[in-house]
Parts: sequence; structure tokens; C-alpha cells
Amino acid sequence: MTEFIQTGSFVLLEAICVIGSLGIILLPNLIYSAFLLGAVLLAVAGIYLLLNADFLAAAQILIYVGAINILILFAIMLVNNSSELSIENKQSLKTNNLISYEPKKINNGFLWEDLVKLFLCTNLFIVLANIITSTPWLTPPFVPNTQSVVTIGRHVFSDFLLPFELMSILLLIALIGAVILAKREADYDFN
Repeated sequence: MTEFIQTGSFVLLEAICVIGSLGIILLPNLIYSAFLLGAVLLAVAGIYLLLNADFLAAAQILIYVGAINILILFAIMLVNNSSELSIENKQSLKTNNLISYEPKKINNGFLWEDLVKLFLCTNLFIVLANIITSTPWLTPPFVPNTQSVVTIGRHVFSDFLLPFELMSILLLIALIGAVILAKREADYDFN
């Protein structure tokens, strides 16, 4: 009977994840999409609970649902006007500065900034591809451990230090890109 309840709970949580993910993509209202993202993240936390990973479930709820999803909701509400909260058609998407951005053409149609961006992105891709292909991706045998938080901390800061640091660099790049895009959009609105 217990296995039936666990299987039923898992199927229910997976259905919430799949339906919520489809809703995030298909719904035209961004606020509804953000709320569905919260539901999907809560369902993932439920899956962690089914796997007896209590710390990961608590971290999922506190960090992703409690912080990041609320941050996304605040960003949507602060950036968009109430008339712009829904995306009706592709024409309204093209009016968005991120999609319809056309740089000024200098020196036979190229900007030096574009060449620098292309160079940096290509080099970053090459470095990441080399790291991924040269890293031994061996999975250690599963040994159940009662001190999961200590084990997670030990693995993150010893065995998985390079991916952990690469994630922090990737998040920093995303933050800088978001600031640049927001500044460009703000400059576009004032001109």
C-alpha cells in the first residue's frame, strides 16, 4: 500500500510538472506563467521529498519558490505596464526592444562591438566544450548516507568545485547581460 501511495504521489507531481511547464510556455499572460513556474518548482520540491532528500526540498522551496520566483514576479510587474502584461501575437513581440533590436551599421555593416562579442562567445564556448569533454564523468556507486547536508557540502566544495564556480560565473554573466539589456531598453524609451 505504501508503494502505491508513493507511486501515485510521484505520478501526480510529475503531471503537475508537465502541465505546469506547458502552461508556462503556452499561456499569453506572463503573471500566470510566473505563478505556474512556482507550482512546477513546488512539485519538484515534492519529488525531492519522495526521494527522502529533505534538505534539497527545503532549499528548493526557500531559494527557487521563495526568492527567485518572487523576484521574477516583481520584475514582470515593475518592468511591464499593465497593458503589456500579455503577449497577444507575434507583432507585439516584434515591438519588444530585445527582438527588434537593430544595431547601427558602421564600417561596411559591422560593428566592432559585434566582433568582440562574437570572439568572446566563441572562446567561451570553446573553453566550456574543452572542460566538458576533458572532465571524467564517472558516477560513484550509490551509498546511502544519513548526513546528506554534510555530504553535499563536501562534494560541492571538493569534487564539484569547478562546475560550482562555472555556475557562479554563468550567473554573473546573465546578471550583467540583464543590466545591459535593461539599460539599453531604458535608453530606447527615453529617446
